[in-house]
Amino acid sequence: MALVEMKIILLGTAGAIPSSTRKLISTLIVRDGELFFFDAGEGMQQTLMNLKIGLNKTTRIFITHMHGDHIFGLLGLIQTMSLLMRDKPIYVYGPSGIKKFLKTNIKNLGIILNFPLLIQEIKEGLVIRTNEFKIYAKKGNHSRTNFAFTLKENNRPGIFYPTKAKKLCIPEGKKWSVLQKGKQIRFNKQIIKPNQVLGKSRPGRKIGISGDTRPTNKLIKFFLDCDVLIHESTYSQQDRLLAKDRFHSTSVEAAQVAKKSKTNLLILTHFSSRYNEINSLEKEARQIHHNTIAGNDLMSFILPYPNEKRINSSYVLAQSSQ
Repeated sequence: MALVEMKIILLGTAGAIPSSTRKLISTLIVRDGELFFFDAGEGMQQTLMNLKIGLNKTTRIFITHMHGDHIFGLLGLIQTMSLLMRDKPIYVYGPSGIKKFLKTNIKNLGIILNFPLLIQEIKEGLVIRTNEFKIYAKKGNHSRTNFAFTLKENNRPGIFYPTKAKKLCIPEGKKWSVLQKGKQIRFNKQIIKPNQVLGKSRPGRKIGISGDTRPTNKLIKFFLDCDVLIHESTYSQQDRLLAKDRFHSTSVEAAQVAKKSKTNLLILTHFSSRYNEINSLEKEARQIHHNTIAGNDLMSFILPYPNEKRINSSYVLAQSSQ
């Protein structure tokens, strides 16, 4: 099976109030040419244009909750895509109220859609299932209904052993290719199953996105074994009482979730505008979970497949420059 590139781009990392260096919250995952947006901060379409990311690709948008800093950019993105004559559908997934919000504002603003807008109000559990991946939602603990998400790839077929195929007298070519994809073939009036020529299946990649939430045991289980967890870190630990009062997480609490869930890499995001710099929040988190990065706008990563040997239960996430 061909390897599929998966890229994470932080479009915006601010919480509630943007700054001169941080746009409102939005994260993009690009997988095999398909776009997965998680939250939609204002002005995100301009960022996408600057990054030269095509706006007529298969697009799925996930809204964690109905707070302005997470949804106001959705209308601008939809209008821009329509003015650019997008013709492919856009799929939007979010909590109860997202359908009314979009339909009412599209009508009031006179936005003319040139593509189907398919809106699904979601509940906990499986949101999307394809032949290659699944996306799940889990409720967090915020002042409004908030959904955290995980994108989990299906396991890949194991390593193909040509010697085993040759031993079964299977000729090289199409039949080998089919077996390598984990599918059985018929040869010499027999059914040859993939496990006769392949090793054990290999895990796909898993990414978690928290939305706005207090840490909970449910979310720790939900994020179990994430390769990457993108978790809100609105406050420093010194402001933990404020975080608790406003149903947000501190950098330390995000790190505790990452550690308990056996996450490989933690990316902090959604920072309060009260902090002029966030190095201190990163340092706080690294005391708990060493493999932590404080996110910045336009920071991007190529996510490799899990290391087959899982040396030290960790692998390096390659950062790419824009």
